[in-house]
Amino acid sequence: MTRFVLALDQGTTSSRSILFDHDGNIVATAQREFTQHFPRSGWVEHDAEEIWATQAATIAEVLARARASVADVAAVGITNQRETTVLWDRATGRPVAPAIVWQDRRTADLCARLKADGHEPEVARRTGLLLDPYFSGTKLAWLLDSDPALRARAERGELAFGTVDSWLVYKLSGGTLHLTDATNASRTLLLDIGTGDWDEHMLELLRVPRAVLPRVVASSLHHGEAFAVLGKHEVPLGGIAGDQQAALFGQACFTPGMAKNTYGTGCFMLMNTGRAPQASANRLLTTVAWHTDAHHYALEGAVFVGGAVVQWLRDGLGFIENSSEVEALAATVPDSGGVYLVPAFTGLGSPHWDAYARGTMVGLSRGTTKAHIARAALEAIAFQSAEVLLAMQRDAGQALVELRVDGGATANDLLMQFQADLLGVPVVRPQVTETTALGAAYLAGLGVGFWSSADEVAANWKVDRRFEPAMPRDAAAARLGQWERAVARSREWHVDD
Repeated sequence: MTRFVLALDQGTTSSRSILFDHDGNIVATAQREFTQHFPRSGWVEHDAEEIWATQAATIAEVLARARASVADVAAVGITNQRETTVLWDRATGRPVAPAIVWQDRRTADLCARLKADGHEPEVARRTGLLLDPYFSGTKLAWLLDSDPALRARAERGELAFGTVDSWLVYKLSGGTLHLTDATNASRTLLLDIGTGDWDEHMLELLRVPRAVLPRVVASSLHHGEAFAVLGKHEVPLGGIAGDQQAALFGQACFTPGMAKNTYGTGCFMLMNTGRAPQASANRLLTTVAWHTDAHHYALEGAVFVGGAVVQWLRDGLGFIENSSEVEALAATVPDSGGVYLVPAFTGLGSPHWDAYARGTMVGLSRGTTKAHIARAALEAIAFQSAEVLLAMQRDAGQALVELRVDGGATANDLLMQFQADLLGVPVVRPQVTETTALGAAYLAGLGVGFWSSADEVAANWKVDRRFEPAMPRDAAAARLGQWERAVARSREWHVDD
Protein backbone atom coordinates (compact mmCIF):
# COMPACT_ATOMS: atom_id res chain seq x y z
CA MET A 1 0.00 0.00 0.00
CA THR A 2 1.08 3.57 -0.64
CA ARG A 3 2.24 5.32 2.52
CA PHE A 4 3.10 8.87 1.53
CA VAL A 5 2.23 11.89 -0.54
CA LEU A 6 5.16 13.69 -2.18
CA ALA A 7 5.00 17.50 -2.21
CA LEU A 8 7.27 19.44 -4.54
CA ASP A 9 7.77 22.91 -3.07
CA GLN A 10 9.49 25.01 -5.71
CA GLY A 11 10.31 28.36 -4.10
CA THR A 12 12.09 31.56 -5.01
CA THR A 13 15.50 30.58 -3.65
CA SER A 14 15.35 26.79 -3.36
CA SER A 15 13.61 23.65 -4.54
CA ARG A 16 12.37 21.18 -1.95
CA SER A 17 10.71 17.80 -1.84
CA ILE A 18 8.82 16.69 1.28
CA LEU A 19 7.17 13.36 2.06
CA PHE A 20 4.06 13.50 4.26
CA ASP A 21 2.32 10.62 5.98
CA HIS A 22 -1.42 10.21 6.51
CA ASP A 23 -1.36 12.27 9.72
CA GLY A 24 0.16 15.22 7.87
CA ASN A 25 3.56 14.74 9.49
CA ILE A 26 6.85 15.27 7.68
CA VAL A 27 8.62 11.97 7.04
CA ALA A 28 11.62 13.33 5.16
CA THR A 29 12.70 16.47 3.34
CA ALA A 30 15.37 17.46 0.83
CA GLN A 31 16.33 20.94 -0.31
CA ARG A 32 18.68 22.55 -2.83
CA GLU A 33 19.25 26.24 -3.40
CA PHE A 34 19.74 27.64 -6.89
CA THR A 35 21.27 30.77 -8.39
CA GLN A 36 19.68 34.20 -8.25
CA HIS A 37 20.54 36.45 -11.19
CA PHE A 38 20.34 40.26 -11.00
CA PRO A 39 21.42 41.51 -14.46
CA ARG A 40 20.21 45.08 -13.88
CA SER A 41 18.72 47.16 -11.08
CA GLY A 42 15.21 45.88 -10.47
CA TRP A 43 15.68 42.81 -12.66
CA VAL A 44 15.58 39.31 -11.14
CA GLU A 45 16.00 36.15 -13.20
CA HIS A 46 16.25 32.38 -12.75
CA ASP A 47 17.52 29.61 -14.98
CA ALA A 48 14.48 27.36 -15.50
CA GLU A 49 16.71 24.41 -16.31
CA GLU A 50 18.49 24.85 -12.98
CA ILE A 51 15.12 25.00 -11.24
CA TRP A 52 14.19 21.66 -12.78
CA ALA A 53 17.59 20.11 -12.05
CA THR A 54 17.43 21.05 -8.37
CA GLN A 55 13.81 19.93 -8.05
CA ALA A 56 14.53 16.57 -9.71
CA ALA A 57 17.55 16.04 -7.45
CA THR A 58 15.50 16.60 -4.30
CA ILE A 59 12.95 14.00 -5.38
CA ALA A 60 15.64 11.32 -5.46
CA GLU A 61 17.15 12.58 -2.21
CA VAL A 62 13.92 12.61 -0.22
CA LEU A 63 12.99 9.07 -1.24
CA ALA A 64 16.47 7.87 -0.28
CA ARG A 65 16.27 9.59 3.11
CA ALA A 66 12.90 7.99 3.84
CA ARG A 67 14.15 4.64 2.53
CA ALA A 68 11.09 4.67 0.32
CA SER A 69 10.45 3.76 -3.28
CA VAL A 70 8.23 5.39 -5.87
CA ALA A 71 5.71 2.62 -5.18
CA ASP A 72 5.21 4.08 -1.69
CA VAL A 73 3.98 7.40 -3.14
CA ALA A 74 0.22 7.75 -3.55
CA ALA A 75 0.36 11.07 -5.40
CA VAL A 76 2.52 14.07 -6.23
CA GLY A 77 1.48 17.61 -5.36
CA ILE A 78 3.13 20.74 -6.71
CA THR A 79 3.34 24.16 -5.12
CA ASN A 80 5.41 26.96 -6.56
CA GLN A 81 6.59 30.55 -6.67
CA ARG A 82 3.63 31.90 -8.55
CA GLU A 83 4.19 34.77 -10.97
CA THR A 84 7.64 33.78 -12.21
CA THR A 85 7.41 33.46 -15.99
CA VAL A 86 8.91 30.71 -18.12
CA LEU A 87 8.80 30.57 -21.94
CA TRP A 88 10.04 27.46 -23.68
CA ASP A 89 10.24 25.72 -27.05
CA ARG A 90 7.59 23.02 -27.40
CA ALA A 91 9.77 20.92 -29.72
CA THR A 92 13.02 20.93 -27.74
CA GLY A 93 11.62 21.56 -24.25
CA ARG A 94 14.28 24.21 -23.67
CA PRO A 95 13.65 27.72 -22.32
CA VAL A 96 14.07 30.44 -24.94
CA ALA A 97 14.88 33.12 -22.35
CA PRO A 98 15.73 33.37 -18.65
CA ALA A 99 12.76 32.98 -16.30
CA ILE A 100 11.57 36.41 -15.13
CA VAL A 101 11.01 36.21 -11.37
CA TRP A 102 7.95 37.60 -9.61
CA GLN A 103 10.16 40.18 -7.88
CA ASP A 104 11.31 41.62 -11.21
CA ARG A 105 10.38 45.26 -11.92
CA ARG A 106 11.27 45.60 -15.62
CA THR A 107 7.66 46.12 -16.72
CA ALA A 108 7.04 49.06 -14.39
CA ASP A 109 6.87 51.53 -17.28
CA LEU A 110 4.42 49.34 -19.21
CA CYS A 111 2.18 49.13 -16.15
CA ALA A 112 2.45 52.90 -15.66
CA ARG A 113 1.38 53.52 -19.27
CA LEU A 114 -1.60 51.19 -18.94
CA LYS A 115 -2.63 52.96 -15.74
CA ALA A 116 -2.26 56.38 -17.35
CA ASP A 117 -4.48 55.20 -20.19
CA GLY A 118 -7.18 54.33 -17.66
CA HIS A 119 -7.10 50.54 -17.93
CA GLU A 120 -6.65 49.59 -14.27
CA PRO A 121 -10.32 49.66 -13.13
CA GLU A 122 -11.32 47.28 -15.94
CA VAL A 123 -8.27 45.09 -15.31
CA ALA A 124 -9.20 44.85 -11.63
CA ARG A 125 -12.82 44.05 -12.45
CA ARG A 126 -11.88 41.27 -14.83
CA THR A 127 -8.85 39.72 -13.10
CA GLY A 128 -9.06 40.77 -9.44
CA LEU A 129 -5.52 42.12 -9.77
CA LEU A 130 -3.86 45.50 -10.19
CA LEU A 131 -1.46 46.73 -12.84
CA ASP A 132 1.91 45.93 -11.34
CA PRO A 133 5.09 44.27 -12.67
CA TYR A 134 4.55 41.57 -10.03
CA PHE A 135 2.18 39.62 -12.26
CA SER A 136 3.24 37.34 -15.09
CA GLY A 137 1.11 38.79 -17.90
CA THR A 138 3.28 41.86 -18.42
CA LYS A 139 6.42 39.72 -18.07
CA LEU A 140 5.21 37.50 -20.90
CA ALA A 141 4.32 40.57 -22.97
CA TRP A 142 7.84 41.94 -22.39
CA LEU A 143 9.44 38.70 -23.54
CA LEU A 144 7.38 38.63 -26.74
CA ASP A 145 8.00 42.32 -27.42
CA SER A 146 11.74 41.96 -26.79
CA ASP A 147 12.25 39.78 -29.86
CA PRO A 148 9.97 39.81 -32.92
CA ALA A 149 11.05 36.25 -33.70
CA LEU A 150 9.74 35.05 -30.33
CA ARG A 151 6.39 36.73 -30.92
CA ALA A 152 6.08 35.15 -34.37
CA ARG A 153 6.94 31.72 -32.97
CA ALA A 154 4.47 32.17 -30.11
CA GLU A 155 1.69 33.06 -32.53
CA ARG A 156 2.47 29.92 -34.55
CA GLY A 157 2.10 27.82 -31.40
CA GLU A 158 5.76 26.83 -31.28
CA LEU A 159 6.35 28.24 -27.78
CA ALA A 160 4.77 27.43 -24.44
CA PHE A 161 4.26 29.89 -21.59
CA GLY A 162 3.83 28.88 -18.01
CA THR A 163 4.41 29.80 -14.44
CA VAL A 164 6.74 27.44 -12.59
CA ASP A 165 4.00 24.88 -11.93
CA SER A 166 3.47 24.50 -15.68
CA TRP A 167 7.20 24.10 -16.24
CA LEU A 168 7.46 21.37 -13.59
CA VAL A 169 4.39 19.54 -14.93
CA TYR A 170 5.85 19.68 -18.44
CA LYS A 171 9.17 18.22 -17.25
CA LEU A 172 7.59 15.63 -14.94
CA SER A 173 5.30 14.40 -17.72
CA GLY A 174 8.12 14.04 -20.22
CA GLY A 175 6.85 16.99 -22.23
CA THR A 176 3.32 15.64 -22.72
CA LEU A 177 1.36 18.04 -20.47
CA HIS A 178 1.02 21.81 -20.74
CA LEU A 179 -1.34 22.93 -18.01
CA THR A 180 -1.72 25.18 -14.98
CA ASP A 181 -4.16 25.20 -12.11
CA ALA A 182 -6.73 27.88 -11.33
CA THR A 183 -4.72 29.45 -8.49
CA ASN A 184 -1.64 30.07 -10.62
CA ALA A 185 -3.72 31.16 -13.60
CA SER A 186 -5.41 33.76 -11.41
CA ARG A 187 -2.01 35.44 -10.93
CA THR A 188 -1.25 36.06 -14.60
CA LEU A 189 -3.43 39.13 -15.34
CA LEU A 190 -4.90 36.98 -18.11
CA LEU A 191 -7.67 35.06 -16.32
CA ASP A 192 -11.28 36.10 -15.85
CA ILE A 193 -11.56 35.77 -12.06
CA GLY A 194 -15.29 35.00 -12.27
CA THR A 195 -15.41 32.37 -15.00
CA GLY A 196 -11.97 30.80 -14.56
CA ASP A 197 -11.26 31.04 -18.30
CA TRP A 198 -8.62 33.04 -20.17
CA ASP A 199 -9.94 36.55 -20.77
CA GLU A 200 -9.95 37.68 -24.41
CA HIS A 201 -9.92 41.38 -23.45
CA MET A 202 -6.75 40.93 -21.37
CA LEU A 203 -5.07 38.83 -24.07
CA GLU A 204 -5.74 41.62 -26.56
CA LEU A 205 -4.63 44.37 -24.14
CA LEU A 206 -1.28 42.68 -23.45
CA ARG A 207 -0.94 41.25 -26.97
CA VAL A 208 -0.62 37.67 -25.75
CA PRO A 209 -1.51 34.95 -28.30
CA ARG A 210 -3.82 32.27 -26.95
CA ALA A 211 -1.67 29.59 -28.62
CA VAL A 212 1.06 30.06 -26.01
CA LEU A 213 -1.20 29.50 -22.97
CA PRO A 214 -1.56 26.32 -20.88
CA ARG A 215 -4.84 24.55 -20.17
CA VAL A 216 -6.41 25.58 -16.85
CA VAL A 217 -7.33 22.68 -14.54
CA ALA A 218 -8.57 22.27 -10.96
CA SER A 219 -6.18 22.47 -8.01
CA SER A 220 -7.11 18.96 -6.92
CA LEU A 221 -7.02 16.52 -9.82
CA HIS A 222 -8.90 13.26 -9.93
CA HIS A 223 -7.00 10.00 -10.22
CA GLY A 224 -6.06 9.39 -13.84
CA GLU A 225 -6.20 13.00 -15.03
CA ALA A 226 -2.44 13.51 -15.01
CA PHE A 227 0.69 11.58 -14.12
CA ALA A 228 4.25 12.39 -13.13
CA VAL A 229 6.97 10.08 -14.39
CA LEU A 230 9.38 9.26 -11.56
CA GLY A 231 12.08 6.97 -12.84
CA LYS A 232 10.27 4.17 -14.66
CA HIS A 233 7.02 4.65 -12.75
CA GLU A 234 3.94 6.81 -13.26
CA VAL A 235 2.54 8.43 -10.12
CA PRO A 236 -0.75 10.34 -10.12
CA LEU A 237 -0.28 14.10 -10.24
CA GLY A 238 -2.99 14.92 -7.74
CA GLY A 239 -2.64 18.58 -6.85
CA ILE A 240 -1.27 21.92 -8.00
CA ALA A 241 -1.50 25.27 -6.22
CA GLY A 242 0.49 28.46 -6.01
CA ASP A 243 2.50 28.61 -2.82
CA GLN A 244 0.31 31.07 -0.92
CA GLN A 245 -2.97 29.38 -1.77
CA ALA A 246 -1.42 26.05 -0.86
CA ALA A 247 -0.45 27.48 2.53
CA LEU A 248 -4.03 28.69 3.10
CA PHE A 249 -5.21 25.14 2.38
CA GLY A 250 -2.48 23.61 4.51
CA GLN A 251 -3.51 25.85 7.41
CA ALA A 252 -7.02 24.39 7.11
CA CYS A 253 -8.54 27.86 6.59
CA PHE A 254 -11.62 26.32 5.04
CA THR A 255 -14.18 28.69 6.60
CA PRO A 256 -14.74 32.19 5.15
CA GLY A 257 -13.07 34.79 7.38
CA MET A 258 -10.13 32.59 8.35
CA ALA A 259 -6.71 33.99 7.42
CA LYS A 260 -3.05 33.02 7.35
CA ASN A 261 0.24 34.82 6.80
CA THR A 262 3.23 33.06 5.26
CA TYR A 263 6.70 34.36 6.11
CA GLY A 264 8.96 33.30 3.27
CA THR A 265 11.05 35.29 0.83
CA GLY A 266 8.08 37.64 0.84
CA CYS A 267 5.08 37.72 3.17
CA PHE A 268 1.65 36.85 1.88
CA MET A 269 -1.57 37.15 3.83
CA LEU A 270 -4.71 35.49 2.53
CA MET A 271 -8.26 35.50 3.88
CA ASN A 272 -10.83 32.94 2.73
CA THR A 273 -13.84 34.82 1.29
CA GLY A 274 -15.89 31.81 0.18
CA ARG A 275 -17.27 30.84 -3.23
CA ALA A 276 -17.69 34.34 -4.65
CA PRO A 277 -14.85 36.72 -5.54
CA GLN A 278 -14.82 39.81 -3.33
CA ALA A 279 -13.50 43.06 -4.78
CA SER A 280 -11.13 45.07 -2.60
CA ALA A 281 -11.58 48.74 -1.82
CA ASN A 282 -8.13 48.91 -0.18
CA ARG A 283 -5.85 47.83 -3.02
CA LEU A 284 -5.66 44.19 -2.05
CA LEU A 285 -5.92 41.39 -4.59
CA THR A 286 -8.80 39.04 -5.35
CA THR A 287 -7.48 35.59 -6.14
CA VAL A 288 -8.60 31.99 -6.55
CA ALA A 289 -7.89 30.28 -3.23
CA TRP A 290 -8.29 26.79 -4.69
CA HIS A 291 -10.48 24.83 -7.06
CA THR A 292 -11.67 21.54 -5.61
CA ASP A 293 -15.41 20.90 -5.88
CA ALA A 294 -15.80 24.53 -7.02
CA HIS A 295 -13.84 27.75 -7.13
CA HIS A 296 -13.07 29.18 -3.70
CA TYR A 297 -11.70 32.71 -3.40
CA ALA A 298 -9.51 34.81 -1.15
CA LEU A 299 -8.36 38.36 -0.55
CA GLU A 300 -4.60 38.67 -0.59
CA GLY A 301 -1.98 41.15 0.47
CA ALA A 302 1.51 40.72 -0.96
CA VAL A 303 4.71 41.92 0.71
CA PHE A 304 7.61 41.52 -1.70
CA VAL A 305 10.49 41.42 0.81
CA GLY A 306 9.92 39.47 4.02
CA GLY A 307 12.50 36.87 4.95
CA ALA A 308 14.61 38.13 2.05
CA VAL A 309 15.63 41.08 4.24
CA VAL A 310 17.37 38.60 6.57
CA GLN A 311 19.09 37.04 3.55
CA TRP A 312 20.27 40.57 2.67
CA LEU A 313 21.68 41.06 6.17
CA ARG A 314 23.56 37.78 5.69
CA ASP A 315 24.74 38.01 2.08
CA GLY A 316 24.71 41.73 1.38
CA LEU A 317 26.00 43.16 4.64
CA GLY A 318 27.71 40.19 6.26
CA PHE A 319 26.06 40.85 9.64
CA ILE A 320 25.43 37.13 10.22
CA GLU A 321 26.72 33.86 8.78
CA ASN A 322 23.42 31.97 8.98
CA SER A 323 19.89 33.33 8.82
CA SER A 324 19.05 31.57 12.08
CA GLU A 325 21.46 33.89 13.91
CA VAL A 326 19.40 37.03 13.31
CA GLU A 327 17.10 36.56 16.32
CA ALA A 328 19.98 36.29 18.77
CA LEU A 329 21.64 39.39 17.28
CA ALA A 330 18.41 41.40 17.41
CA ALA A 331 17.72 40.28 20.98
CA THR A 332 20.95 41.86 22.24
CA VAL A 333 19.19 45.24 22.18
CA PRO A 334 15.83 46.04 23.81
CA ASP A 335 14.47 47.80 20.69
CA SER A 336 15.55 49.13 17.30
CA GLY A 337 16.88 52.37 18.80
CA GLY A 338 14.54 54.41 16.63
CA VAL A 339 15.77 52.80 13.40
CA TYR A 340 13.22 51.92 10.71
CA LEU A 341 14.25 49.83 7.71
CA VAL A 342 11.87 49.77 4.73
CA PRO A 343 13.06 46.84 2.55
CA ALA A 344 11.53 48.09 -0.68
CA PHE A 345 14.37 46.52 -2.66
CA THR A 346 12.02 45.60 -5.51
CA GLY A 347 9.30 48.18 -4.89
CA LEU A 348 6.36 48.04 -2.50
CA GLY A 349 3.46 45.63 -2.76
CA SER A 350 0.16 45.79 -0.88
CA PRO A 351 -1.36 48.21 -0.12
CA HIS A 352 0.97 50.75 -1.79
CA TRP A 353 1.80 49.13 -5.16
CA ASP A 354 4.72 51.42 -5.87
CA ALA A 355 7.08 49.83 -8.41
CA TYR A 356 9.46 52.78 -8.07
CA ALA A 357 9.94 52.60 -4.29
CA ARG A 358 13.35 51.47 -3.06
CA GLY A 359 14.89 50.37 0.21
CA THR A 360 15.27 53.06 2.88
CA MET A 361 16.71 53.20 6.40
CA VAL A 362 15.93 56.14 8.68
CA GLY A 363 16.56 57.06 12.31
CA LEU A 364 20.28 56.25 12.30
CA SER A 365 22.47 57.78 15.01
CA ARG A 366 26.05 57.39 16.22
CA GLY A 367 24.74 54.82 18.66
CA THR A 368 23.22 52.60 15.95
CA THR A 369 24.73 49.10 15.84
CA LYS A 370 24.35 45.99 13.73
CA ALA A 371 21.94 44.71 16.37
CA HIS A 372 19.65 47.72 15.98
CA ILE A 373 19.59 47.26 12.21
CA ALA A 374 18.91 43.54 12.59
CA ARG A 375 16.02 44.27 14.92
CA ALA A 376 14.68 46.93 12.55
CA ALA A 377 14.84 44.38 9.73
CA LEU A 378 12.76 41.86 11.69
CA GLU A 379 10.31 44.56 12.74
CA ALA A 380 9.95 45.61 9.09
CA ILE A 381 8.57 42.17 8.27
CA ALA A 382 5.91 42.60 10.96
CA PHE A 383 5.13 46.23 10.05
CA GLN A 384 4.48 45.34 6.40
CA SER A 385 2.22 42.45 7.39
CA ALA A 386 0.32 44.68 9.83
CA GLU A 387 -0.40 47.16 7.03
CA VAL A 388 -1.89 44.34 4.97
CA LEU A 389 -4.02 43.00 7.81
CA LEU A 390 -5.49 46.44 8.54
CA ALA A 391 -6.48 46.81 4.89
CA MET A 392 -7.92 43.29 4.87
CA GLN A 393 -10.05 43.94 7.93
CA ARG A 394 -11.45 47.08 6.31
CA ASP A 395 -12.37 45.09 3.19
CA ALA A 396 -13.90 42.22 5.14
CA GLY A 397 -15.75 44.50 7.56
CA GLN A 398 -14.75 42.34 10.50
CA ALA A 399 -11.86 41.93 12.90
CA LEU A 400 -9.81 38.75 12.87
CA VAL A 401 -9.93 36.55 15.94
CA GLU A 402 -6.46 35.12 15.27
CA LEU A 403 -3.83 34.95 12.56
CA ARG A 404 -2.41 31.57 11.60
CA VAL A 405 1.22 31.78 10.50
CA ASP A 406 3.68 29.59 8.66
CA GLY A 407 6.96 29.69 6.80
CA GLY A 408 10.57 29.61 7.89
CA ALA A 409 10.58 32.94 9.74
CA THR A 410 7.87 31.76 12.13
CA ALA A 411 10.60 29.94 14.06
CA ASN A 412 11.71 33.43 15.15
CA ASP A 413 9.87 33.98 18.44
CA LEU A 414 10.94 37.62 18.68
CA LEU A 415 9.34 38.34 15.30
CA MET A 416 6.16 36.42 16.10
CA GLN A 417 5.70 38.23 19.42
CA PHE A 418 6.23 41.63 17.80
CA GLN A 419 3.71 40.67 15.12
CA ALA A 420 1.09 39.86 17.75
CA ASP A 421 1.89 43.10 19.58
CA LEU A 422 1.35 45.18 16.45
CA LEU A 423 -1.84 43.41 15.38
CA GLY A 424 -3.48 43.14 18.77
CA VAL A 425 -4.65 39.57 18.01
CA PRO A 426 -3.07 36.20 18.81
CA VAL A 427 -0.57 34.86 16.30
CA VAL A 428 -0.88 31.07 16.12
CA ARG A 429 1.98 28.87 14.94
CA PRO A 430 1.06 25.26 14.06
CA GLN A 431 3.16 22.21 14.84
CA VAL A 432 3.85 21.71 11.14
CA THR A 433 4.98 25.07 9.77
CA GLU A 434 5.71 23.74 6.28
CA THR A 435 2.09 24.40 5.39
CA THR A 436 2.82 25.43 1.80
CA ALA A 437 4.08 21.95 0.98
CA LEU A 438 1.44 20.41 3.24
CA GLY A 439 -1.34 22.18 1.34
CA ALA A 440 -0.03 20.80 -1.95
CA ALA A 441 0.10 17.35 -0.37
CA TYR A 442 -3.47 17.64 0.92
CA LEU A 443 -4.80 18.77 -2.48
CA ALA A 444 -3.00 15.86 -4.14
CA GLY A 445 -4.05 13.32 -1.52
CA LEU A 446 -7.69 14.39 -1.65
CA GLY A 447 -7.61 13.98 -5.42
CA VAL A 448 -6.61 10.33 -5.19
CA GLY A 449 -8.49 9.39 -2.01
CA PHE A 450 -5.47 9.27 0.30
CA TRP A 451 -7.54 11.62 2.50
CA SER A 452 -11.29 11.38 2.36
CA SER A 453 -12.42 14.93 3.11
CA ALA A 454 -11.48 18.44 4.17
CA ASP A 455 -12.70 17.57 7.67
CA GLU A 456 -10.12 14.79 7.91
CA VAL A 457 -7.44 17.22 6.76
CA ALA A 458 -8.52 19.87 9.28
CA ALA A 459 -8.28 17.36 12.11
CA ASN A 460 -4.53 17.08 11.45
CA TRP A 461 -3.93 20.78 12.22
CA LYS A 462 -2.43 21.28 15.70
CA VAL A 463 -1.15 24.33 17.59
CA ASP A 464 2.50 24.63 18.52
CA ARG A 465 2.34 28.04 20.22
CA ARG A 466 0.05 31.04 20.56
CA PHE A 467 1.68 34.46 20.83
CA GLU A 468 -0.62 36.78 22.76
CA PRO A 469 -0.36 40.56 22.23
CA ALA A 470 1.35 42.35 25.12
CA MET A 471 2.01 45.87 23.78
CA PRO A 472 -0.51 48.60 24.74
CA ARG A 473 -2.62 49.56 21.77
CA ASP A 474 -1.58 53.22 21.86
CA ALA A 475 2.08 52.19 21.77
CA ALA A 476 1.42 49.90 18.81
CA ALA A 477 -0.39 52.72 17.00
CA ALA A 478 2.56 55.05 17.62
CA ARG A 479 5.02 52.53 16.19
CA LEU A 480 2.83 52.04 13.11
CA GLY A 481 2.66 55.81 12.68
CA GLN A 482 6.44 56.04 12.66
CA TRP A 483 6.57 53.18 10.18
CA GLU A 484 4.24 55.07 7.83
CA ARG A 485 6.60 58.07 7.96
CA ALA A 486 9.51 55.83 7.00
CA VAL A 487 7.56 54.25 4.13
CA ALA A 488 6.74 57.71 2.76
CA ARG A 489 10.47 58.35 2.40
CA SER A 490 10.94 55.25 0.25
CA ARG A 491 8.18 56.06 -2.23
CA GLU A 492 8.74 56.79 -5.94
CA TRP A 493 12.51 56.83 -5.51
CA HIS A 494 13.81 54.92 -8.53
CA VAL A 495 13.89 56.62 -11.93
CA ASP A 496 15.07 54.73 -15.02
CA ASP A 497 18.05 56.20 -16.83
